[in-house]
Amino acid sequence: MSIILLFYSRPAAAQSWDIGGFVGASGYMGDLNPVKVYKLTNLAFGGQIKRSFDPYWSLKLAFTHGEIQANDARSENAHSRERNINFFTPLTEVSLQTEFNFFSYVPSQSKKLYTPFLFAGIGLVGFNPQARYNGEVYELRQYGTEGQNLSVPYRNYAITVPFGAGFKYNISGKWSLIAEAGYRTAFTDYLDDVSQRYPYEDNLQGSGDAAFVELRRQLADPSLSNTGVEGTQRGDYRKRDTYMFVGLSLTFSIFKNGCPVVAY
Repeated sequence: MSIILLFYSRPAAAQSWDIGGFVGASGYMGDLNPVKVYKLTNLAFGGQIKRSFDPYWSLKLAFTHGEIQANDARSENAHSRERNINFFTPLTEVSLQTEFNFFSYVPSQSKKLYTPFLFAGIGLVGFNPQARYNGEVYELRQYGTEGQNLSVPYRNYAITVPFGAGFKYNISGKWSLIAEAGYRTAFTDYLDDVSQRYPYEDNLQGSGDAAFVELRRQLADPSLSNTGVEGTQRGDYRKRDTYMFVGLSLTFSIFKNGCPVVAY
């Protein structure tokens, strides 16, 4: 009988809604940063609302905004410096994530004041790669830098798969401080506008006046010695770009039926 009571009391004791904000940094791995996994470049921020079903499992709806960037001119690799491509893009992500706590964790009630956790989910990310050239900023999708049809640019949004780990600490009452680091695999190779090959001249011609065609050519191949041979690879051979968010969240728990009555 006691086992049955415990079974029914556990979910009722810990169900809650958590709301909070996030601040941290964003980073990127892709064709312009193929090896530096933990390179963070820009500020990121966001918000979240979370449904905790018991002390171990929860479902989180998160909104996160940041920016990623890379610049070949600052690379340690001589080939990359010669290629001389740069980009930056804002990222706006909405995701649904499942969290699993390693310890029983109910802010203000459980014996444990802390727990490590894992998370994974799915989301949608919007982006708009841009580049600086001769002191001006250009939105690269509009120039088809790999010879794309200008009337059918690649999509500026993609499915994304977030996954990572973190640590929660009950700092006071129903308030929690959460540190987390999460990677995202984006189902696109165009976060940095680099994916396939240097464009063929035939793909650049007929897309506007001579000045526009020349600008397309320069944005496609800003190399120091014009070494971008048409038809050769511009970036690496990986099919997807990745990005990450690292930071801190402050959350407040609102219990569904008032304060929990069981602590464990």
